[in-house]
Amino acid sequence: METLYHQTNQLIQETSELFQKLERDPSNFKDIENAIQSKINAISANCEKLDIYVYKTPVNQRPMAKMRVDQLKYDNRHIQASLANSQTKRQRREQELYDRDQLLSRRFGHDHTAINVDYIGQEQVSLQNSHRNVDEMIHTGTSILETLKYNRETLKGAHRRIIDLANTLGLSNATISLIEKRVSQDKYVLFGGMFVTLAVIVLVVMYLT
Repeated sequence: METLYHQTNQLIQETSELFQKLERDPSNFKDIENAIQSKINAISANCEKLDIYVYKTPVNQRPMAKMRVDQLKYDNRHIQASLANSQTKRQRREQELYDRDQLLSRRFGHDHTAINVDYIGQEQVSLQNSHRNVDEMIHTGTSILETLKYNRETLKGAHRRIIDLANTLGLSNATISLIEKRVSQDKYVLFGGMFVTLAVIVLVVMYLT
């Protein structure tokens, strides 16, 4: 299990390097995106195998092994979201460039009309950029909320496993109570962060529209 875990962790590191390469060389996006997707598929397959290995580990080591595998799954979900976001941005930029070229390629006989067309084209590009920024902020906010939701479920699962592990190790009731109190406090912080994020998104959308 350890060997497969480290191999999967290495795949995650290699995928992060591919994202950096994609930023440096966007013209070669097709090959890089295919390589990233291949890494994602390999990570998913490894996680499925690791899930089987978890239940074959000794009972006292199982909660910790489960937490490590869940972290790999979370990293893989984050990678998938990043790839989808990158593809969406690229397609939006391509569409904007295409629309701009189509608009500016129109020719009219009168010079004054041509100047107006250029001005309208610039205004159109500016509006498209504004809409793109709003869409990106909404998409980012949605991704953050999904991540917070997934983290909440992960923390709940980790909390249950920690309690089980604590009982196995024989921790005192006072220590367990302290852990539960800390988890309850973290829950309020999570909801507070979600509320602030939604408020910022709403304010930005209202300001830009």
